[in-house]
Amino acid sequence: MAVRIITDSASDIPQEKAKEWGITVLPLKVRFGDEEFLDGVTLSSTDFYKKLVETDEIPKTSQISPYDYSEEFRKADEAGEELIYFSLSSGVSGSYQSACIAAEDFSDNIHIVDTKQFCISEYVIVQRAVQLRDQGLSAKEILETITPELKKAHVIAVFDTLEYLKLGGRISSAAAFAGNILMIKPVITIEEGVVKVIGKARGSKNGHNMLMEFVKKTGGIDYDKPTCLAYSGFSDEMLRKYVEDSKALYEGHENDIQYAVAGATIGTYTGPGAIAFAYFEK
Repeated sequence: MAVRIITDSASDIPQEKAKEWGITVLPLKVRFGDEEFLDGVTLSSTDFYKKLVETDEIPKTSQISPYDYSEEFRKADEAGEELIYFSLSSGVSGSYQSACIAAEDFSDNIHIVDTKQFCISEYVIVQRAVQLRDQGLSAKEILETITPELKKAHVIAVFDTLEYLKLGGRISSAAAFAGNILMIKPVITIEEGVVKVIGKARGSKNGHNMLMEFVKKTGGIDYDKPTCLAYSGFSDEMLRKYVEDSKALYEGHENDIQYAVAGATIGTYTGPGAIAFAYFEK
């Protein structure tokens, strides 16, 4: 039985990449004031960051509805396919629950996976599933293989500014002001499905060093599985600097790394200038 893979735009997998991989990426909705867009469909990453820097109002993202899931699940059901949906973390969105509600109306060939991740850590999980599908594994075999691997997927990111955390109500104005004056760069990861701040670095170089230490602490990078580097905003300058500062991590594996642009789900809080790295630990 053929296997259909779907995910959501919180994975930062662009529609062009989805076509290349033969998967479906369902867009979350992004609202700027009275304007509503489909993430990655009617709102590109470039346009998202243009709007983000031009407004003092933080955009809102909304979960995918059970109806939208039902439409996709029906396609697989009618085609006699098995379907696996890799959802962004249930800890930050109701999309997983919506998918579970929609799946109740279909046979047991619809499988819902809470990745406990989003952004590019969700990206590498989906890409791993694509690898397994392309090896000819059934849905059952893909799930048996990837389920224990979910806990080995990590993302680590350094924000360039605290301004958007302030606008989103995540930190106070005073903390943001002090942090920007002191050039504090928050270093974050996703743990148990939610964002966790694991450090505050003074300057970009120290931030990059913290990323390297995090990778070493988790046991290093499994290059037999997908890896991804991403940046937010209009320029990959900070990302290129990070790659140069951290080249010891990637030596001999430069061609194995995917590159992406962080989209609305995480970009709302990072603003431009953030960098992130996602991988599976050894």
